[in-house]
Amino acid sequence: MSATASHGQIVETAPSASFTWRTEDDTATFARRLAALPALRDAFIELQGDLGAGKTTFVRHLLRALGVQGRIKSPTYAVVEPHATPDGLAVSHFDFYRFNDPREWEDAGFRDLFAAPGLKLAEWPDKAAGLLPVPDLTLHIDWLAQDDQRAVRAQAGTARGALLLQGLREVSP
Repeated sequence: MSATASHGQIVETAPSASFTWRTEDDTATFARRLAALPALRDAFIELQGDLGAGKTTFVRHLLRALGVQGRIKSPTYAVVEPHATPDGLAVSHFDFYRFNDPREWEDAGFRDLFAAPGLKLAEWPDKAAGLLPVPDLTLHIDWLAQDDQRAVRAQAGTARGALLLQGLREVSP
């Protein structure tokens, strides 16, 4: 693969890294680190994991780290929740859990949202498979019930994602 995606050059070999979130404070710290990286501004991040894994919790921490005020709710029923940071960054938080028909994609204007500048975060991206662009970064979040921890595997899908991953590695213990 050497084609160019709408969010950057697709990487041939997908670099990845693993992280452990032992507490919700670890989740918040990870979110703050990611929010501080300049490459995040126009990134598309897929969030994968079972129900209750912590995808929406992570998004809330990331949006708070970006300065979003007010109520941050899950877009499970609305499919997308728009947000704006104090510096004007548009953030679209998608939840495709209840997504059933590809026609919803066109009818809702999602193609335009993904083509516009800004950060895109998508939960349950597999429900919109074939319609989404290549993600810059995919976060696979697994809940470890015995420890109530989260095992997180971050995988870059584009050059922008590789920059994000590199930035996360540089600041992680």
